[in-house]
Amino acid sequence: MSLLGTSLPGFPDAAPLAGLAGGVLIGLAAAVMLLGAGRIAGVSGIAARAFGISASSLPRAAAWAFVIGLPLGALIVMNLSGAATPDFAGPVPLVIAGLIVGIGTRLGSGCTSGHGVCGMSRLSQRSLVATATFMATGFATVAAMNLLGIEVLS
Repeated sequence: MSLLGTSLPGFPDAAPLAGLAGGVLIGLAAAVMLLGAGRIAGVSGIAARAFGISASSLPRAAAWAFVIGLPLGALIVMNLSGAATPDFAGPVPLVIAGLIVGIGTRLGSGCTSGHGVCGMSRLSQRSLVATATFMATGFATVAAMNLLGIEVLS
């Protein structure tokens, strides 16, 4: 087992070192985006800029590079690390899910990455409330599923 694949007792699928490495890279990317481009690295805002839905100082080419780099970077890491290929529901459910998430990010003035990473680090009140709401909703969902006898983790 690789160093980044080390798991936790009782959680055989956990990879805390890989999560730590990913978190450091996300934080570094957010810092580089803020210091280098002068803007928050919220994925929904950058995607909206790439698709021409919103205007910002970020050039559309840079927005497209960021949006394309997200899955491309994940694919490169997956191939280099020998990680298992994820199972997908198919392109139609993914597009529908993406549209629903996109609507939610517009309604919530940002996505979980924008609020949780960038907004929390700036102590944004809106992001503090949004992140607390995300977390509380997740906890409540898991609790409800456990009460109903639905297995959350397989």
